[in-house]
Order: sequence, then structure tokens, then C-alpha cells
Amino acid sequence: MSNYSQSDLERFVFEPAKRAGRTEFMRDRARVIHSASLRRLGAKTQVAVPWENDFQRTRLAHSLEVAQIGRELGDSLGADPDLLDTSCLAHDLGHPPFGHNGEDALASIAQDCGGFEGNAQSFRLLTRLEAKTVDNNGKSVGLNLSRASLDAVTKYPWPATKHSRKFGVYEDDLEVFNWMRQGAPDERRCIEAQIMDWSDDVSYCVHDLEDALVANQIHVKNFKKDLPELHRVLVKDYGVDATEEDTSQALERLQNLSCWPTQYDGAHRSLARLKDLTSQLIGRFVLSAEVETRRIHGDQPLVRYSANLEVPTYLRIEVGLLKAIAGHYLINAPISQERYAAQRVIVIDLVEMLLASAPKNLDSIFLEDWKHASNDAARLRVIIDQVASLTDPGAHALHARLRSQVG
Repeated sequence: MSNYSQSDLERFVFEPAKRAGRTEFMRDRARVIHSASLRRLGAKTQVAVPWENDFQRTRLAHSLEVAQIGRELGDSLGADPDLLDTSCLAHDLGHPPFGHNGEDALASIAQDCGGFEGNAQSFRLLTRLEAKTVDNNGKSVGLNLSRASLDAVTKYPWPATKHSRKFGVYEDDLEVFNWMRQGAPDERRCIEAQIMDWSDDVSYCVHDLEDALVANQIHVKNFKKDLPELHRVLVKDYGVDATEEDTSQALERLQNLSCWPTQYDGAHRSLARLKDLTSQLIGRFVLSAEVETRRIHGDQPLVRYSANLEVPTYLRIEVGLLKAIAGHYLINAPISQERYAAQRVIVIDLVEMLLASAPKNLDSIFLEDWKHASNDAARLRVIIDQVASLTDPGAHALHARLRSQVG
């Protein structure tokens, strides 16, 4: 904590600690852990549908794994581990049902009310929608996290712009966003947010590979022959600046690892080898980032805007390749497109039916927002907030109930 300033520890609404001995970042971590939004991640899709078998990860499992990686990497660089826990646990809170497919559907619907973006929705949950703290006028300020913790959750520290489809805040949440960014370099991420982002990439690229191998959805023998398509996905879908030769060399390096699964047959020994792969890959990606960051920025504690996380380019290509493997064989697979189409119908129907029947079918926590919505855009935002909060099973159940009412 001594590495952080008093400004870093401030909250939008002052709240004295309820008991002595707890740091501000301990308080922030506890607030996220006890939030309804975090619990809901246990029934939200990561990549594969988690209840199709008993091994697939949910978005909650993913967030816990990101937190484990981020906490240790942050601690090794002198950042506060509780702050990193908070950032990593909260980074996906705003994701709607059905993963990125649900996010894309809501983004297309929400164009008239400022758009939809999972990271901006996370910020909205933390600063507005979660029930924890209210200001002197009775207005919710969400979990009322410290300035440094909120900033550490913010992958994209800018509002919606034409030059980027990714953004971190909606127009009507700018007051607390601007408060959070006081003194911060324009559009630059603090090192804690960079650590969270790298931990996120490392976690899901490695664990998506593990999940897909266990579910028999991919086979490593195909990677070499499908390399041109994997490279295309790497560059087009994941924005990695790499030549086809770079991608080929990345695959060769991974295949030369002692733990690389030349085959997976589902036996206990094979699964143990696969778990060793995940451990070694995470260690490879995290340790190299730590060593490179220390090489460039020295041995002092690295917090806030004192340094950047430095990741060697060849490792970014390796992580990108693993992401592209999931992208090509799972996300872009024809069988997945059928499921995505059905899920988009559910999301679109939910928005239309809730909007048509509001406030009748709104959750009670959104009724006050609906009451104070002064125009169509504000009312649509309330509906978007409710749909985004749903779990996958919750979206299916509410859709069936509203359809029965219409019928």
C-alpha cells in the first residue's frame, strides 16, 4: 500500500472502513467477491457451452484463473496483489449471456443509446448498477471502489469513438470515469490494467486449448496443415502483427516443448500431461513478461504509471496463435454458427419484449432507472442493462416466460 498515493486510495463517495487493519484494496476485493455480478459469471459462457460436459470452464472459473495469474505477476513486480485480484475478478463482469456472441447482438441493438461493450458494461456495473453504496442524493455509485482499483479494471480508458470498436465507458457514466482518470496520462493504461489484460490473454488461450482437447473438439495433428487459416485468424480476428513465417515459428516452438500433447486419448495419464502443459505455458508466458519488464524498468516497485508491462513479441505471437486455434476450430466452426444464430434471436427477442411490456417484466432493481428515464435512448439503456445481467439459463428462462405471455 505504501507504493500507492492517497489519491489512488480515494473513493468517489467517502466511506470509512468498518474495522481496522484492512487496506483499501482488501475492501475492494471483498466487494467484488460478494457482488451479484461475480456470482452470475458461474452460469455464463466462456467459449464452449459449459454445461455440455462437466469439464468446460464458465466465465467465473476463467475469472478465478485470471486472478491467480494476475495476483502473482503483479506481486512479483511490486503491485498490490489485492488490487490485482480485484481487477482480474472484475474484468469480465459486464459480459452478457452467451459470451461474445451476446455482446455482438446487444451492440447491434444498442446503437441508438450509445452502444454496448462488455468492458464499458463492467465499468457501469462497478460504478452504478451493483447495489452497495449510494451518494448523499440517494443515487447508486455501485461498489464505490478506490480510484486505483477502478483504473486497474479499465482495459480501454476512453469513451466510444469512431476509430475503435472497443471502449471503456458509456457517455452517461463519464462523471465517475473522469474522476477516476484524474492525473492519468491520456488514454494510457496503468501497469495493473496491463497485467490484468496479459493475465486474461494467457489464461484463456491456454485453458481454451485444454478444454477443447478434453472435449475432443480439436486435434493437435491438424495444426500444421491448417496453419494458413490459423495465421489468417491470428491477424484478422485477434489483431496480431505477424507474418506467416512468424506464426509457423511460433507453432514450432510450442510443438518442441517437452509437455506438448502430441495426442490426447482421455486417459488419466494423458490428462495429467495436459495439465502439465497448461502449467508450463502459463509459467512461460508470465515469467518472460516479468523478466523483460524488470530488464527494462529495473527492480523498484512498478505501480500505476511508473512503467509498462513488457512482453516479448514472440510470446505475443505464441499467445495469439493459441487464441487463433480456439477461434478457428471452436468460435468460427459451422456448428457454432447455428448456436450463435439461435442465441442472437433470444437476445433480440428479450430486448423487444421487455421494452414492449416495461415496466411490467423489469427486475425490481431497474424500476427506479426506468422511472427516471427521460427519453427512448435512456429507456433502451435500462432494458440493455437488464438483458446484459442475465445468465445463459436465465436468458432462456425469461425468454420462454415472455414468449408464453405474448402467445
